Amino acid sequence: MGANREGRLSGAASQPKLRVRDATKVYNTRSGDLLAIDSCSLDIRAGEIVSIVGPSGCGKTTLLWSMSGLHKLTSGQVLLDGAPVDGPSPEIGMVFQDANLLPWRNLDANINFPFEIKGTKPDRAWIDDLLQRVGLGGFGGRFPRELSGGMQQRAALVRALSFKPSVLLMDEPFGALDAFTREEMNQMVEEIWLDTRTTIVLITHSIEEAIFLSDRIVVMSARPGRVASIHEVPFPRPRSLEIMATREVFDLTNTIKMEIIGEQQSRYARPSIAQPAQPSV
Repeated sequence: MGANREGRLSGAASQPKLRVRDATKVYNTRSGDLLAIDSCSLDIRAGEIVSIVGPSGCGKTTLLWSMSGLHKLTSGQVLLDGAPVDGPSPEIGMVFQDANLLPWRNLDANINFPFEIKGTKPDRAWIDDLLQRVGLGGFGGRFPRELSGGMQQRAALVRALSFKPSVLLMDEPFGALDAFTREEMNQMVEEIWLDTRTTIVLITHSIEEAIFLSDRIVVMSARPGRVASIHEVPFPRPRSLEIMATREVFDLTNTIKMEIIGEQQSRYARPSIAQPAQPSV
């Protein structure tokens, strides 16, 4: 992993790890075409954590799923290390809002399941190390019903990292957890990132979570989603509770919050009409 990590970080000087160029997505619905995201462009540097925040319904998940190759864009492009992302890639791991563990398989079998499908052999030493890191060592024989919500999300994180992806995408993975468990998960993600420097893109509705985890925060406009602003997060790592209680964090939180509130208010003030479809280019 060491040589890989150095290669990833050195690549940051030459080109972005993940590049989104003029990403536009139109959904065809019974009531007409819905323009979800419009001409979104964003560069993600190797080894950084970027959070995407914005008003509800602004297309955050659409953008993230397009980065993963799970959603095809109407127009525009996503590039990973300069190569187009046309579908799911082993270089891109994904953690969803729900853990999506198969209830009839125990924890070890759930983590092994993707390898079984691909016909490849898992790196058990790496997986066992991840399980220990997230506090699931010795739980391999437990079934999902025997695990708490937080433990299930930890298992989902291990499954996503088990392939050693160079990019990890996270779609509001801790939103359903209680506040204390969520803070615990944030600290755990930061600890893993400090060791692996895996490039992470995270969707969250919590500005505090975005500040705690991120190097940069992308604020999206109300639908159709566009990149409205990008904020650098200057605070040192690891991010302690003392840092999170400072006036500087409070001010950044309020700045981003006011941007999102302003977007929500402008959205509700607009006429409720379907956006026209954009031609593919």
